Amino acid sequence: MLYPLIRKFFFALDAESAHGIGMSGVGFLNSAGIACLLAKPVPADPVEVMGLRFPNPVGLAAGLDKNGDHIDALAALGFGFLEIGTITPRPQPGNPRPRLFRIPEKQAIINRMGFNNDGVDKLLANVAAAQFPKRGGILGINIGKNFDTPIEKAADDYLICLERVYSAASYVTVNISSPNTKNLRELQKDDALDALLGALKAEQARLADKHGKYVPLALKIAPDLDDAQIQAIADLLRQHRMDGVIATNTTLSRAGIEGFPNASEAGGLSGAPVFDLSTAVLRKLATALAGEVPIIGVGGIMSGADAAAKIEAGASLVQFYSGFIYRGPELVGEAAAEIARRRAR
Repeated sequence: MLYPLIRKFFFALDAESAHGIGMSGVGFLNSAGIACLLAKPVPADPVEVMGLRFPNPVGLAAGLDKNGDHIDALAALGFGFLEIGTITPRPQPGNPRPRLFRIPEKQAIINRMGFNNDGVDKLLANVAAAQFPKRGGILGINIGKNFDTPIEKAADDYLICLERVYSAASYVTVNISSPNTKNLRELQKDDALDALLGALKAEQARLADKHGKYVPLALKIAPDLDDAQIQAIADLLRQHRMDGVIATNTTLSRAGIEGFPNASEAGGLSGAPVFDLSTAVLRKLATALAGEVPIIGVGGIMSGADAAAKIEAGASLVQFYSGFIYRGPELVGEAAAEIARRRAR
């Protein structure tokens, strides 16, 4: 019952300010050894995906801890894996504030952050200082391009980030689906995606040889795709032997939130209203991939039942971000328990 009281305080503040204070609070509780006040026990439910063994299938989506400032504190809440970022080669401030908006009536969030981050070098310093990766924790690093890099040069930024983070990451996610960086979603189109994946897989092979370890590559896609686009992406994922795909990022749709305060703000919509759309994309993608590429399901998970529904739609793992804001750390254990319960039936 602790988190609903905390949330009431945070929701009285500006959303981005509350985020910063909240993350600092989680860090404080972890440092004090009392993170257990927020988290419930999470059942062990190991699963092997992308060649990695996850202690449970419930992860934190990228965006909450962009710079890896709070890795150990978040890990203490029971997540089976964490994904940090999105990170870019150079630091950048992102879009002007305000850029993060809640719609509590619909358990939704709109953001137009714009890949604000401290740059890849700062993230790597934070990863090096964290204990979670040293203890074998699974840490994904989500990479993107700087806002001022021309779209025709975008691959250069992804290759720079891949090379820099390769040895520190358990897996690397290629984010081409944020709606908040101009033209970024153009990279999801056939020829552009074909070229990008080819370059990334060639670099992955070179880095695997250099470092003596294979780090899986996953692609994060948007929910705003038609059936032909989903099929085309699935074909390229198989063709390039990608290790995973994350479905999905935020949506440009405003279905289900029309007329509510903040609903007209520009940016990507996440939370409960995106659940049906993202799950439909996940299901179609699972059919198109026919088990050849594992899927991480994300988008609108607000309960254990939502998490289990993603698994039943074809995901091997799940992640959430907005659900963590609205439900708090108890959602981790609830989601893991419900997935494990349904698997045992």
